[in-house]
Amino acid sequence: MVGSKKKGILIRYVLATILLLVMIFPYIYMVLGSFADWDQVDKKLIPTHYTLKSYQWLLGGGASVIPRPWIHAFFNSFLVSAGSTLLMMVTGVMVAYSLAKIPFKGRDTVNNFILFQMFFPAIILLIPTFLVIQRLGMYDSYWGMILPKALSLWAVFMYTNFFKGIPDTFIEAAKLDGASELQIMFKIVLPMSKSITTVIFLFLFMERWTELLWDMLVTKSDGMLTLNVLLSQMFGPYGGYPGPMYAASVLLTLPIIIIFLLFSKKFQEGMQFTLK
Repeated sequence: MVGSKKKGILIRYVLATILLLVMIFPYIYMVLGSFADWDQVDKKLIPTHYTLKSYQWLLGGGASVIPRPWIHAFFNSFLVSAGSTLLMMVTGVMVAYSLAKIPFKGRDTVNNFILFQMFFPAIILLIPTFLVIQRLGMYDSYWGMILPKALSLWAVFMYTNFFKGIPDTFIEAAKLDGASELQIMFKIVLPMSKSITTVIFLFLFMERWTELLWDMLVTKSDGMLTLNVLLSQMFGPYGGYPGPMYAASVLLTLPIIIIFLLFSKKFQEGMQFTLK
């Protein structure tokens, strides 16, 4: 009986390990391909000779390809992603707090509208949003990339559900001490929401970091390109050089992995809440 139980656990571990390897192997293959000698890229499953040539060629250009602004594009992606994520979280906290803790006429209607909008195809509003940004003079600018992504209905939904579970006694006690609604939001309620905030931050940052369509639509100059847009332009001049393309993909995914590893513990705690 004990032996069969151990055997079942062993089988589950083996299957889980195989599944994990299948899931992460494309990324491993991409990393190995970025460091592989060009004679072995896409010719060997596991290269045997490694070099930094792909990264040097990517950043410095080659005989037939001029250098592209990869470092500046990385900075653009980080600035736009960080700015949009910060705004989405601030607006998410404020709207969610109002829906969860401040009674007002039409609150249920607003809440239902938010739920409806979450299932509304966002691409339908792509052209109207672009025209508004263009009329406001924000085309080909950081504000044009950041402001349309300043509110996340998903973040509002997540924060609203969490704030509803916070006892009103904390808020009433703070009001008796003379705290304003903003002080209650950011000094009392938000610190109590660290786990769910980590989950929201990671998902919002990853979503904005990997945004492609909007950044392609709202920018035109090389100085405003993000990594995603620059990577999408590689298939022409870099089509015959898969090594640099793998290197560019590594540069794109590396920040997300680093941020996830830094916040993995809080992320797990937050996910446990969302699954309850």
